[in-house]
Amino acid sequence: MLRTRLIALFAVTALVASAAGCGGSDDSSDTGTAASGPDKVKVGVIPIVDVAPIYLGKAKGFFTKQNIDLTLEQAQGGAAIVPAVVSGQYQFGFSNVVSLMLGQSKNVPIKAVANGNNATADPAKDFSGLVVKDPAITRPKDLEGKTVASNTLKNIVDTSVKDLVRKDGGDPSKVKFVEIPFPDMSAALDANRVQAIFVVEPFLAAAKAKGWKTIGSFAAVSPNLQISAYFTSTQLLGEKADLAKRFTAAMKESLTYAAAHPDEVRQIVTTYTTIKAEAAAAMTLPGYSTEIDKASLDTLSSILVQEGLLTAPADTAKLVQ
Repeated sequence: MLRTRLIALFAVTALVASAAGCGGSDDSSDTGTAASGPDKVKVGVIPIVDVAPIYLGKAKGFFTKQNIDLTLEQAQGGAAIVPAVVSGQYQFGFSNVVSLMLGQSKNVPIKAVANGNNATADPAKDFSGLVVKDPAITRPKDLEGKTVASNTLKNIVDTSVKDLVRKDGGDPSKVKFVEIPFPDMSAALDANRVQAIFVVEPFLAAAKAKGWKTIGSFAAVSPNLQISAYFTSTQLLGEKADLAKRFTAAMKESLTYAAAHPDEVRQIVTTYTTIKAEAAAAMTLPGYSTEIDKASLDTLSSILVQEGLLTAPADTAKLVQ
């Protein structure tokens, strides 16, 4: 599945490069004026707590204020959203930053334009969790020879698990990863198809409610770790720079609002996921900073080099708009 996605990603990149040379004049205008009507913008997101700010921003009119008619479409993960943004299916997308850095290393034409979310400062109280139900598994090193669920492969989830295993004195190459969407992970663990799952809210609260334990988190990799970002294609940036600027402004307002209104974050999550209000009340919320943490990106880049996913550190300054 991963190989198929990568092939599709590279094919889409070539297609976009070719199309960029013959774009029509209708696409090059970026007035963003009320006279021409709002810009219709489609954003690829994942049904997790991380994207609550953009849902809140839409509900509160922050995007309308920027003359943007926003549509949100759900996908499984950043690995699926990146090619959709590059091809123009989505104007913007939400992705974990590892997928973005790996894409950049393959010259995929994308740039991050707004922060997504961050880990908490406390590894034991994060919005993410490496969850197990077998009481014999008490630490990341115990995952050697075990199978762990990741929402997509070669992203921030499996990369973080590998880092946690290595820091605990284990060999991450002895851990097997399988691709399972976040909503299906608990069922896989319950059926013993995997021995551990790495989930984020709202699925973490549901897993903890079963009595399962966490043995790691994003915050255990690095406190306040940069998890995700909203991004667009370099083609859109070149043709509609003002639209990107307005999208970024709306996202910053949305992130600021989400950080100040946790109860509204919990409520909005119940509108785009299957989580119920009682479970939402038990969620640990991530950090919603308005700025992308470039130092945190450098930390992840070093881990990717250590894991052999990058041959050299990512050019994080180039990745961020």
